[in-house]
Amino acid sequence: MNTNTTRLPRRHLLLSAAAGLGALAGLSGCASPQPADYAQERPLLELDHYFNGRVRAHGIFQKRGGAVARRFTVVMDCHWQGNEGVLDEAFSYSDGSTERRIWRLTKHANGRYSGRADDVVGEAQGQTAGNAFHWSYTLRLPVDGTTYDVQLDDWMFLVDDKVLLNRATMSKWGVQLGDLTLSFTKE
Repeated sequence: MNTNTTRLPRRHLLLSAAAGLGALAGLSGCASPQPADYAQERPLLELDHYFNGRVRAHGIFQKRGGAVARRFTVVMDCHWQGNEGVLDEAFSYSDGSTERRIWRLTKHANGRYSGRADDVVGEAQGQTAGNAFHWSYTLRLPVDGTTYDVQLDDWMFLVDDKVLLNRATMSKWGVQLGDLTLSFTKE
């Protein structure tokens, strides 16, 4: 009887260790996607081709719980000269307010891009592969007279020559604040 009680904790320990290893293996399957995961997807997304000319977008911002907090449209006038691009965005919100953001993008080797805008802290960094573009940046966001620096994890996927879908997660201090969803249409 004493032998069984000493073996029971050992078995329990082995089962716990096996369960823990199984959980770690399961978590490795939950790793965030990378641009390279989409390298074989088509049509090929080249930002300097898609964002060249006029592009329109319709979007929503959803709070963390899923409620739609804002609806908006964007008209973008875009042009490139060599590896330098300008995306002039005019936002119109459902509450009647407007906003303008002018992105200045640089195309680098191997599908890398960097970008700056007046309300972006530092420099945005991104990568294209296949039909996807992923970039991250910190946006200085005014809310009710106070300004917050929020992080955006931004993914775009080219559906066809005209339509690009965009989903961005907004967070602060690692806490998700909400999601932006946009549908771009190239004119």
